[in-house]
Amino acid sequence: MSLVVYLAGAVLLLSAAVLFHRPQSATPNPLTASTCVTITLGATVFVCSAPVTLAAVNDLTGIPNFGAPLTYGMLSAYSCSVLILLAYWRGGPPARVRRQVLRSIALYAPLIVTLIVLFTLADAPTERLTDLDTYYANTPYMREMIVLYLLGHTAAIVAMAVVCLKWAREVTGLLRTGLLLMIVGALLDLLGFQLTKYTAVVARWTGHDLDFLSTNVAPPMAALAALLFSVGYVLPRLLPAAVAHGRGLRDHRRLRPLWTRVGFVSVAPKPPVSWWRLPEERLHWREVAIHDALLALAPYFDDRVRSRVLAAALGEGRTAHEARVAAEAAMLAEAARRAAALEEPCATPSTHRLHATEVSGTAGLVELAQALARTPVPGPVGEGTVKPSMAAESPPS
Repeated sequence: MSLVVYLAGAVLLLSAAVLFHRPQSATPNPLTASTCVTITLGATVFVCSAPVTLAAVNDLTGIPNFGAPLTYGMLSAYSCSVLILLAYWRGGPPARVRRQVLRSIALYAPLIVTLIVLFTLADAPTERLTDLDTYYANTPYMREMIVLYLLGHTAAIVAMAVVCLKWAREVTGLLRTGLLLMIVGALLDLLGFQLTKYTAVVARWTGHDLDFLSTNVAPPMAALAALLFSVGYVLPRLLPAAVAHGRGLRDHRRLRPLWTRVGFVSVAPKPPVSWWRLPEERLHWREVAIHDALLALAPYFDDRVRSRVLAAALGEGRTAHEARVAAEAAMLAEAARRAAALEEPCATPSTHRLHATEVSGTAGLVELAQALARTPVPGPVGEGTVKPSMAAESPPS
């Protein structure tokens, strides 16, 4: 069982790390911070509840079953963080959100203190790593501690399910999908984890033995529920960013033919040194450098090359736009060749404006890059610059 809960905790921590990849930009945002805290607390609960962890905590403190109030306290803190996250996620007037946050803390902070006090008063000398809830279900103070932590968690999950259900009726798209996943996670938690725990404990009270519900059924159901919670939290926030970064990675790769041809003349500032840059950042720096290179090559643009290729492309049956892009690609390829060979600029440079510079975004540059990839290299593009006095540079990454 330790492996299962450790894996669940690792997945939750990975979700928090991805969402919180830039602490300096995420910390001022209460929603991002509360999301990461909630996921991290959920992961901590799993780590603390693993039998291996419980045994280590008990040995370290020298107190049998000390891992129990630690785990239950973490679970109560997680329950509180769920309510705080919902308050920030739903938003509204700052004063109302602040009241909801303070109300949640005011409810769960005393609960955590009460759990610790009850454990201190209880007599639980026998270490139980997997069945403490049922083994001590009839023990004074331990009994109350077990019931209180379950009730506190139930209250938070029910409140979360109700809020998510009402909110899901008002929104659409990814936010609604995330809310529905959280509702499914809440149902799994209520039925798969809490109901089985309650049933096993009540069975002990009535002299029956249904311990397998608490030890074998509840833990994996709790792990699955927490994973669904986390996916519901992060999906509306991470999926659009993931799609954007995927598009940035694709466009960065598709711009390579253009960058290979013109990058040697770019004098745009290089990106800051960093061991990691997101695809959209890399794409932005590549765009800036390419536009700088196109500006540097403008004196070498030859309208005669463009006109000749344009006429040929139209004669082949291409559309006017396709012919224009092909002609611009040929003109650009010739300009890059001449600049690399340190030839003089055209006596009467073209005043034609490239389509790629007329449209916003990367679509125009990508189209030009793909056309350039199909354009034969007019000659060897060696190292050179637009001006003989300028030292040649290799294209920045």
